[in-house]
Amino acid sequence: MIYKTRQNRFLCTILILATCMGIFFSQSAAASDTIEKSGDALVVLIPAIAYGTTFYLDDDEGRTQFYKSFFTNLAVTQGLKSTIKKERPDGSDKSSFPSGHTSIAFQGATFLYKRYGFKYGIPAYIGAAFVGYSRVQADKHYIEDVLAGAAIGTISSLYFTEPYKGVTVTPTANNGYYGITVSKNW
Repeated sequence: MIYKTRQNRFLCTILILATCMGIFFSQSAAASDTIEKSGDALVVLIPAIAYGTTFYLDDDEGRTQFYKSFFTNLAVTQGLKSTIKKERPDGSDKSSFPSGHTSIAFQGATFLYKRYGFKYGIPAYIGAAFVGYSRVQADKHYIEDVLAGAAIGTISSLYFTEPYKGVTVTPTANNGYYGITVSKNW
């Protein structure tokens, strides 16, 4: 198999990311707004990094969990879009609710957080929040569309993803106590 060494897995991941980015940017080259383009890039990068990490860590179980959460997220999001048919703020079509970009970004961010811990999840959540912001800024979605997309993406990963058997760093807060919990899963 091609993924025998960590280096081969890493190179394969980079190849997948480069291919996805090339396809995506060739299709969205007409977009003129920098914020929108940045959001469009992150909506591809966040789940691609989450998926690629499963190869880098040789995490077959995590890859299966990613598939389940990713495809559940897509099915729910597209099902709601085709059922509700809410017009976009710019009037371009009736696919506003929920935000697919935001649901995909939050699915990837939540997968990274729940599977690999706090230090991977926080940057991904910041990127996912920016994706939601970019969709409202580009006049493609209303705030409620973005919030619904974020909820769908988050729930799909929370439901299917288990922590990786490794070290997990998690923030804690309890009755005025704030800190970080470091745990080792066996």
